[in-house]
Amino acid sequence: MARAAELIGGAEALLVCAGAGIGVDSGLPDFRGDEGFWRAYPPYQRLGLRFVELADPVHFRADPELAWGFYGHRLGLYRSTVPHRGFDLLRSWGARLPGGVAVFTSNVDGQFQRAGFTELVAECHGSIHHLQCVSPCQAEIWPVEVEVVIDPDTMRARPPLPTCPACRGLARPNILMFGDGDWVGTRSQEQLDEVNAWRRRWSAGLVVVELGAGTALPTVRRYAELASAVNGALVRINPREPEVRHGRGVSLPMPALTALSVIDELLR
Repeated sequence: MARAAELIGGAEALLVCAGAGIGVDSGLPDFRGDEGFWRAYPPYQRLGLRFVELADPVHFRADPELAWGFYGHRLGLYRSTVPHRGFDLLRSWGARLPGGVAVFTSNVDGQFQRAGFTELVAECHGSIHHLQCVSPCQAEIWPVEVEVVIDPDTMRARPPLPTCPACRGLARPNILMFGDGDWVGTRSQEQLDEVNAWRRRWSAGLVVVELGAGTALPTVRRYAELASAVNGALVRINPREPEVRHGRGVSLPMPALTALSVIDELLR
């Protein structure tokens, strides 16, 4: 913990790399395995549906009420969730540094923006708070401005469902799903280009804080390791998979909020 605080305190810029585990302290499920998913969504266990089966764009064409039942419920959950104090701590640490703070996350929940991160946030899998056409008939992306009503017993959405303003066909979340060939990734790519340019500018004094990113889908871990490989340092916070193979790496096997709170006390 002392070494992590020393690294962060001596940084010139802070890069936060976050997976689903960072949201657990806010009360969000991390969908770790089928059992974890079913604990969060018991109706899908009764139906025998797994997360990877529901997070598939094919349902928006074959059974749109089922697809929007899943994503509409998640949209409502994320809208009502207040980010935990750890987000504020990360933002306050970055605000004191010459290069500031940037974020790379696989999360689609928009929690960083809700916590006050207004720029340099790269959402590599998109955002549930933005929509695109199912077809897609165009490359446009727009904010969600509707509420999707869900039947809690069947977990199916009730009409009307969100539609594309151009073709009036069905809309879907602008999220990269499993086996997704129709995702419009322009918004996420623009975000990533900005964060990459910032990272190259501050690489010499960069400290990476990685939180709640597992090995099952290692996108966030790989980005964190790449960003800290040359001159930076890596602080990996993960209660299950904390191992670090890095010259200037620190492994903290604990939940995100616990680690961030202790580090903040040491920084003070």
